[in-house]
Parts: sequence; structure tokens; C-alpha cells
Amino acid sequence: MSKKYNYLIIGSGIIGLSIALSIKNRHLGAKILIIDKEEKEATHASGRNSGVLHAGFYYSSDSLKAKLTAEGNAAMKQYCSRKGLPINECGKLVVAQNEAEVQTLYELEKRGKANGSRVEVIDEDEALRIEPNIKTFKKALFSPDTASIDPHQVCSSIKKDLLDDGVKFSFSTKYLGHNRNNTITTNKGEFSAHKIINCGGLYADKIANDFGFGYRYAIIPFKGLYLKYTKNNTDVGVNIYPVPNLHNPFLGVHFTKTVSGEIKIGPTAIPAFWRENYHHLKNFSLQEFTQISWQETKLFAKNAFGFRNLAMEEIRKYNKGYFIRLAQKLVTSIDPKGFTEYTKPGIRAQLLDIKSSKLIEDFVIEGDQNSTHILNAVSPAFTCAFSFAEHVVTHHIMTA
Repeated sequence: MSKKYNYLIIGSGIIGLSIALSIKNRHLGAKILIIDKEEKEATHASGRNSGVLHAGFYYSSDSLKAKLTAEGNAAMKQYCSRKGLPINECGKLVVAQNEAEVQTLYELEKRGKANGSRVEVIDEDEALRIEPNIKTFKKALFSPDTASIDPHQVCSSIKKDLLDDGVKFSFSTKYLGHNRNNTITTNKGEFSAHKIINCGGLYADKIANDFGFGYRYAIIPFKGLYLKYTKNNTDVGVNIYPVPNLHNPFLGVHFTKTVSGEIKIGPTAIPAFWRENYHHLKNFSLQEFTQISWQETKLFAKNAFGFRNLAMEEIRKYNKGYFIRLAQKLVTSIDPKGFTEYTKPGIRAQLLDIKSSKLIEDFVIEGDQNSTHILNAVSPAFTCAFSFAEHVVTHHIMTA
């Protein structure tokens, strides 16, 4: 006989952890179980995150991301301060290469102000006073609230908070299927709950399908690689980003100033062929390879949302020299020989609308009174974790 919980959360990434924390803050006596197929929390996207806390100026005002990012940024900083976790309040500059990109800077400023984000288009001279090494055309966008934290430390701290509040964890516990009476089967037996919350990341669509949700969508994985600059930590003092293509959800190769003051460039957004396609054939799944390759082949053939161009451009970034040259466009000087090692790769669990052949840029949540499914928790989900969790609990868990 399986033990009955009030809430069973599948996945111990930042979203699963934050939702559990939000539930406990409202319902201290709730019996919560978090299961994860890995041996510890935040093994995938949350633990491979860049650590950048975004300010919320990329997103159109009708999106959940627009509503939640600035609030989430402040909440995450408050949490880190309260817990004594390090924060690097380094800020961000978005630099332009031509007049058309300057106009996009003004669009980003407009979006940011509508979203409650402190952003300002500034002159080149002012931008150079903030970061003498940047290279920009006439103007730059300055975001003082962009910062960096340590994702592992944050997730570990939240896990400790949850354990202190009586939340149970079951690691190395793989979800296998959904039975009647809100019972799931795992490699460690059956677990039941009044409400099951799917925060399965790369597998969220498959789990949702078992409950009758998410049929319109499929996860398309994209591999993110970063190159670490090991020569010194002084050549760049802020996050430096290019002007993004507003027609896709990727922000381009940029400089990240980490919480420890290190410098790295990236990420790539290389189409992957199975969900955990981190290194060579490790974690290879023939079924996933077949399904994902078929979806990507269709996108490539139709060049949906410019996928063909994106794929070909991203694959070029496997060439280290080309990858570095993209970053060099953002600064006056950087030693290309200083980029000596790759950091741990990450996989973006990007949701695709199968019917329209478009990438979904906003958060997607589906469910009913028995289950809630977080289908698209892509960047800036880490930044938004606390505000997003409050939204999910208020509108999809406690009221369903």
C-alpha cells in the first residue's frame, strides 16, 4: 500500500524546490514528497545554469515572464542575502553593432520599463565609464539589477529549508508511469498524493502526456556550452550581451561575470538529438533520438522560425575559434588564448508547439484538480523561481 501525501513533486530542480517552499509557506502542515531520478537535487538545468539573475527587459508585456522576472530577481536577491549566499551585483550592458541594433535597444528599454525593470539606454561614453572594455555603436542598454548567484548553493539551501520543514525527498527514484487514484509508479514502488506536480524538466512533456496533458507540445533539447576565461578575472567587469534576435528565445554568445568574479562566454544553442545529450553517446536513447531527430528534420526542411539558419549557425560554434570571435565583437580587447576550458554543458528543455512549428517563448502550465504540469520553464526560470512558484501555487495548485 503506497503512502498518501498532500503533494508529490516530480523533479528537484529550482522550480520543484521553489513550489514546495511556496506550498509550505502557505500550508505548514502539508505532507510533501519530492522525487528525482538523480542522486541529488539540481542535477540538470538548474545546476548547469549560468547563475545570471535577469532583470526582465527582454519579454513582451503580455507574457508571464514579463510579469514575474523583476519580482523574481528581487526575491532571489533577498533570499540570498537572508541566507548569506554570495551575490555579484555586477550589472549588464547590452551593446549594439549598428543603427538597427540601436533601435532594438530602445525597444528593450521600452519593454523593461513596462515590466518594472530598471533599464536605460545610455551613450557610448557613459557605457565606457561602466565597462572600459566594451565595444558598442553609439549607445548601450544598462541594466543595474542584473546580477550573478551560485545556482548550486541556492538549490542546496532551499533543500535544507524544506528538510527542516518536514518535506521528504526520494532520490534515485525514477518516474515510470501514472496509475489510478493519483498514484505513480517508480523504480522504488508506488507513491500517491492528492495533487501531483510535474516539474520534470526535459521529461515534463512525457510525464504530462501520461496524465492527458501537453499533447500539443514536444520538448526539443538545445545544448548550451560555455568557455571559461582563465587568464584573469579583470578584463571584463560586467555581463556584456549582444542585441538579441527578438524572434527567437536565445540571447546569443555573451560575457558572463560569475558570482566568484570569473569570466565565461556562451552559451551555444546547438540542437541536441536526445534529452541528455551532454557528452558524445552518454545517456543515448534510440527512442528519443528517433523522435527528436524527426521533429528537427521537419523544422529544418520548413526552416520554421529560421531553424535551419539557427542550426547551421549554432553548429559552427563547435569551432572554438569561431565561438571566441563572436565574443570578441563585444569588447575592445580580450586574449583569445585565455579561453582554455569548457564548463559543464547544459541542456535547455525548449518547448515546441507541434501544430504551429514554433518555439514557445513563455512559461506553459497545464493541469486539473489532480495534477499540475510545468511544461516550459526555460530562462529566466531560475531568476523567476520564487515569483513563478507563487503564481503556480496561487493559480494552479491551491485553487484547482
